[in-house]
Amino acid sequence: MFGRKPRDGPEFAPRPSRPRVPPNQSVTTSFYTLTAEQVPSVDVNNFTFRFWGEVRESTAMTWQQLMTVKHTTLTADFHCVTGWSMLGTEWGGALVRDVLEAAHVELSASARFVMAHCTTEFTTNLPLEALLADDTMLAWEWNRLPLTAPHGGPLRLLVPSLYAWKDAKWVSGFEFLAEDRPGFWESRGYHMHGDPWKEERYG
Repeated sequence: MFGRKPRDGPEFAPRPSRPRVPPNQSVTTSFYTLTAEQVPSVDVNNFTFRFWGEVRESTAMTWQQLMTVKHTTLTADFHCVTGWSMLGTEWGGALVRDVLEAAHVELSASARFVMAHCTTEFTTNLPLEALLADDTMLAWEWNRLPLTAPHGGPLRLLVPSLYAWKDAKWVSGFEFLAEDRPGFWESRGYHMHGDPWKEERYG
């Protein structure tokens, strides 16, 4: 089994009651494309998703192997740090916990954080409990269609509990960490955690 319960409580603790729209967010129906990098072209036939760091053994999955993981359709709200939110967006892909189980990833007892790496130079950090949440997924569909490259296709991380810069586009691997460290935007002044309901926009 890949996972283990965090020291402080259950693996998937219920979230406290909170407003649907976080503070100082405006609701929109437009799915904007924002990126600090040039949109890459990713060949899924040569794609490898890697797992390394604080794990018993480093491993990887091909795109074809990833497509055999249980498919999940998820409806989630999407909150951009720039101040807009889309409500009720529909995603298709695989829950991260299902992917880790399928890849036989065994986390070390010291694993507390994860760095998401991309086919570009982009990275972003997450607490392990956010990665293992029951609504965190690797998504390759949006509104029942293949996820387009400008929106992170062929594969994007989706973490509805955090601001969307944590939803790494063109994601290609998880590095499990004992100690937290900043990713691309975090090293440029963004918050290390990124909770929209606490307005953790900047450090």
